[in-house]
Amino acid sequence: MLPISFEFYPPKTDEQREQLDRTARKLKAHAPQFMSVTFGAGGSTLSHTPETVQRLHSEHGVTGVPHLTCVGGSRQEIRDLLKLYRALGCDRIVALRGDLPSGMARSGDLRYANELVQLIRDEHGDHFQIEVAAYPEIHPQAEDAHKDLRNFKTKVDAGANGAITQYFYNTDAYFRFVDDVRALGIDIPIVPGIMPISNFSQLRRFSEACGAEIPRWISQRMRALGDDVEGVREFAADLVATLCQRLITGGAPALHFYTLNLAKPTQAILQRLR
Repeated sequence: MLPISFEFYPPKTDEQREQLDRTARKLKAHAPQFMSVTFGAGGSTLSHTPETVQRLHSEHGVTGVPHLTCVGGSRQEIRDLLKLYRALGCDRIVALRGDLPSGMARSGDLRYANELVQLIRDEHGDHFQIEVAAYPEIHPQAEDAHKDLRNFKTKVDAGANGAITQYFYNTDAYFRFVDDVRALGIDIPIVPGIMPISNFSQLRRFSEACGAEIPRWISQRMRALGDDVEGVREFAADLVATLCQRLITGGAPALHFYTLNLAKPTQAILQRLR
């Protein structure tokens, strides 16, 4: 089995903390490389992310990796967070541009992820392993595919060590993206992001927002299953496990699961792979 990692969003309430603890306890049995914690748009979870990273380490004994974004933060706020993460023992960061929340006028002192990567390198040298985002199906705001690739290269040139992709359900998109970046001389690991399917209506909304394509045949199969909850669950797990197996066979270096703080959908996939 390839190395795997899991992504969580930081809980804000006691109920959400209990949910995350239950999920972390179940998923750490799969020996992940790390568990990453997202960063709220506009700094809305400025304290929640480091708290969750620390909790994953102290309560669950796993490596917590914080996401850090440009959105809404000054250079000094970002510097302070980096110092905090280093003090917490973090040696890995997921560096992202982040999405500007609705109604927010400014993006912060940094505009693009390559600027964030450069700041991390300038301030901390090689202390942090830096992961950046990659978009096999092209970033939804990119002018075209070629410019999207060039933008990705700026992040690598700034000092990124690896990349985690947006989720997708078409393996050809991933393998073509890897071929394209290799042709540019980029040799960092490109880890596919995997989205288990737990709520198809929610997935459709996510996909419309982030530009991930759901193949028509998947939508049609889901529609045909209708209210058959068990049928949907089995189809979704089989579908994503098959996707993962193709990625493994094709040479993907690892798998990164977007858990949405739920254990069962990811566990169902991993059980099929094992």
